[in-house]
Amino acid sequence: MKITEMLRREFVLEELKARNKRDTLAELAGVFVKERIKVDPDAIVHILLERERLGSTGIGDGIAIPHGKTPGLDEMVVSFGRSREGIAFEAMDGKPVHLFFLLMAPENSAGQHLKVLAKISRMLKDPAFRENLLEAKTHEDLFRIITEKDDEC
Repeated sequence: MKITEMLRREFVLEELKARNKRDTLAELAGVFVKERIKVDPDAIVHILLERERLGSTGIGDGIAIPHGKTPGLDEMVVSFGRSREGIAFEAMDGKPVHLFFLLMAPENSAGQHLKVLAKISRMLKDPAFRENLLEAKTHEDLFRIITEKDDEC
């Protein structure tokens, strides 16, 4: 399964404007609506915040992988956002988060949902990949770096 089948170029945010958890989730979810995917961004934010109450998806090393399931979604979608400054996201290591992959899945996609989360996690375990994402100069560079890593894993 390819992450880039779910992550369109338009779903990559070169520099997040948000400065807190709620606004970050809203910004990452907002790209789906702009691309006419039939989801309610406010509902997605609510679902994601409910998931965050179970435990932060900020897994440390400057990474967060917020995720959830929502009715009305036909296929899994992934967005990516970067914050060079870092965002307080209640990460497990207490440090700011710089790299975000948001995954939204249809309600009935438990197995696939977990496989995608595992693949994103594997990709992000590579320190060179994380560094390349942080240092990428353009939107196109970000998408290319993700695509190349997706092909490797």
